[in-house]
Amino acid sequence: MSTDRLAGETPPGQEAAPGTAEAQTPEDATAPGGAAAPGDDATANEGAAAEAPGSEAGTPGSGAEAGAPAAGAESGAPDSAPAAGAAGSEAEAPAPGADTGAPLSGSEAGAPDSGAEADAAARGAEPEAPTAGAEPEAPGAGAEGKAPGAGGEGEAPTPSAPTESPASGAAKATADALAAAVRAVESGERSAASFFNDAPRPAKPATPAATPAKAAPQGGPAGPAPEVARQRTAQQTGGPAPQGVPDGGATGPAAAPAATGPAPAPRPAVPAAPGVEGVRQVLTAGGAPETLAEQAAEALGERAAEALSEDPWLLLGVPGVRPEQADGFARALLGAACGPGDERRAQALVGWLLEQAALAGHSALEAAALRAALAQRAVPDPDDALQSAIADGAVLVFQDAIDEPGRARPATGDDEEEEQPVRILLGLDRFAMAEESVADGLARLLNTFEAVAEPVQDTASAEAGDDTTAAAEPVAGDGTAAEESAAAAPATDAPTGDAPAPRPVRPSAADWEAAAAAAPSPSAAELIRAAAHSGLVAHTGAEAARAEPAALIAAARSLGLRAFGATHTENGRRRLAAHLTENTPDAAATGSADPATAAVTVSGLLSGREGPGRDADGALALDLLVVLDAPQLDLETAALLVESLTDGTRLVLSGDPGVLWSAGPGRLFADLLATRFCPQIASRTPDFGPIGELVSGIGIGELSQVEAPGKEVVIVPVRDAGEAVHRTVQLVADSVPRALGVPADHTQVITVGHGGAAGTRALNAALKERLNPGPGRFGGFDPGDRVAYAPAPGRTVPGTVTGADAAGLHLDCDGSAVVVPREQVGAGAVRHGWALTAHQAAGTRWPAAVVVLPGDATGGLTRAWVYTAFSRGERHLSVVQGADQALARAVAEVPVKERTTRLRSLLQQSVQTTEEPSAAG
Repeated sequence: MSTDRLAGETPPGQEAAPGTAEAQTPEDATAPGGAAAPGDDATANEGAAAEAPGSEAGTPGSGAEAGAPAAGAESGAPDSAPAAGAAGSEAEAPAPGADTGAPLSGSEAGAPDSGAEADAAARGAEPEAPTAGAEPEAPGAGAEGKAPGAGGEGEAPTPSAPTESPASGAAKATADALAAAVRAVESGERSAASFFNDAPRPAKPATPAATPAKAAPQGGPAGPAPEVARQRTAQQTGGPAPQGVPDGGATGPAAAPAATGPAPAPRPAVPAAPGVEGVRQVLTAGGAPETLAEQAAEALGERAAEALSEDPWLLLGVPGVRPEQADGFARALLGAACGPGDERRAQALVGWLLEQAALAGHSALEAAALRAALAQRAVPDPDDALQSAIADGAVLVFQDAIDEPGRARPATGDDEEEEQPVRILLGLDRFAMAEESVADGLARLLNTFEAVAEPVQDTASAEAGDDTTAAAEPVAGDGTAAEESAAAAPATDAPTGDAPAPRPVRPSAADWEAAAAAAPSPSAAELIRAAAHSGLVAHTGAEAARAEPAALIAAARSLGLRAFGATHTENGRRRLAAHLTENTPDAAATGSADPATAAVTVSGLLSGREGPGRDADGALALDLLVVLDAPQLDLETAALLVESLTDGTRLVLSGDPGVLWSAGPGRLFADLLATRFCPQIASRTPDFGPIGELVSGIGIGELSQVEAPGKEVVIVPVRDAGEAVHRTVQLVADSVPRALGVPADHTQVITVGHGGAAGTRALNAALKERLNPGPGRFGGFDPGDRVAYAPAPGRTVPGTVTGADAAGLHLDCDGSAVVVPREQVGAGAVRHGWALTAHQAAGTRWPAAVVVLPGDATGGLTRAWVYTAFSRGERHLSVVQGADQALARAVAEVPVKERTTRLRSLLQQSVQTTEEPSAAG
């Protein structure tokens, strides 16, 4: 490896002292989960030093302790402002007066604006809870956190202090019992089975008419809409405890007494008009920016104005609004009746904390972590808040088995089953449904797969006659066997007129073996054989191993199967298409379809813009699907994808296990590999060259010096963040083009986060000034600017600005013309793209990459982050090294930022459920 000016030898982490610049946000500071700003990094993940609830500190996004960066989105304060937390954090500065409960106002309240700072504040990408010593004072609270007129810390203050009714007392008693049961299980005083079997089922109290309706789960989360989804019972999936998830009123008749609670809050002085105008009036009365009106109306429904008047803390459901801002809004509307113990505030905070945890990648949280987070948010009685949330069905309760190393699995059929330790998790219904849908769908693909006929069976069929042999032939023919096969298997395409649907192709075992024998590598042959005999296969490997899924797709298509490969990005799709073309060089000569058409993106496949489309039943019309970049699949996307596959479809999940996990919640690929739920094929094809050697070592926790005679790897030591920016601009604009012939627009800068003195904003500003100076007359952009467009959370599309008009900002994205509406530009869907975060860069490769590691962002480094960032360059990698020894420590000691998920236990339960009938038989 070489130093600056592309010469010299400097091993990483040995020369540069940590920088002293302002704090920089770690990579995961902007995570989607359905709530991140499109322009954000859309990640709350591996590169972050901040933790969501359930992590080390037990609080969501706490990063002000021990120098850990906050897992928030970009700072809502100017870049030049010192970070509130420790070095490496990028926590948004609260609105003026937020700490004292003052109403939020203007853009400081998190309202979207056209500046770069609006990207996180407008979309709620800040998974953060106050840390000890930094708690915001709740509105109207005294030193002890009591609300005026409240009878005790745990009571919700009301304007008129109504007398508690018998119905309310019964609901409270039931909720008390639920919380006591949770604590008893956690402490070991009770078994998990007793918690789920013996606890009472509370009746859900009636909610105010003005509150937007929430679909209460019926005894457990059900699968999403597509019919191909298979539902699981609560017992099979470890689903929500019945007593903690009311059935939406099934246990309480319509004539049940209305639930008591806080009296309706005083209405704003201005009468609420219908629709968005009414919401705007309520927001104005509470001191909130009017720019939140459309988002609030979308989040809260058509009666949003009334709902906000009755429960001002519903404003927390609007992306980008923080608790201290919602407290100020509530105080402006409710006055002295507003307090920290208000039941409505506690309920809103529970949901908000779980949403922030999802931005950090968690699909659920442990109850103890959630209680601690509520306490740090000045909730007087966190237990009571959780009790109410569970009783109302706002959150679901799960038991999750705890794996103990060295513990033997209980033998099937034992009369006395040994109690397995469990943990109690709380989660939101949509993530619970997604996880259970993924587990159901993967099990369905395994269980409905029809094994190919073995060669001996083909011989017997030939002796029996032509009719039975026809069923194993890849070409359709007449006869009873063909008709029965077509009836038993899922339809391939919708029939045209009166013509029968084509019979699905069923290659024989001999056909698959011949395809494997012709594979370009032993690992590709092994993958082909595995896909021939299983409906679900996991394949692992680095960049060079992507040729193996391409070989499988080409082989399957040569056998007559409808096979496609889906990637995370357009760049990945083009790389897959190139591999497919290499595997079928004679396609044009034989008149076959262009093999590159089999390469699609996941988003294009699901939307119908790419790929085979859907059949009459709504399922994807294909026989084999290979998903590359599988680690980038978040839970909700994976659920949609698996549900779109009909019974008997082959699914291959392929990816590099060393890269960062998905931007959204979950860790699908890691959980699948850990459970060994299906056949796994590990590629033996290495990545060659100095960059491949360096990255391979990082993957096993070793950061070693590599020989780079062609200056493939260069280390540039820097003293501080300011020097890091200067040297980065020099590398991109001068050194790399001059020494290696790689132009500036083919070189990508990657850094740890968006904020700070060497974050993406600072780097992009410096690079724009050098490479494409201009006034930014189109919402801060000029023609020729490199940008990163986020059409959806977790997806980043590189592009170049070509112009703007009344319709919006015009971009050229990989040769496709895209128009981004002005509203999306103002909300942060487009940001300058000379510099990206590692999560934004995942799934894409460039001829050259410059990775910037300032000393103030070392808390955001993990092995997965370094692995992902260093592997983005194809021909050249420059490392602007200011992290000193922290880089080597991160590679050796911090593999990933852990996430709390349920998918692993759901898959394990599915395996056990399958094994038990076999053992009984």
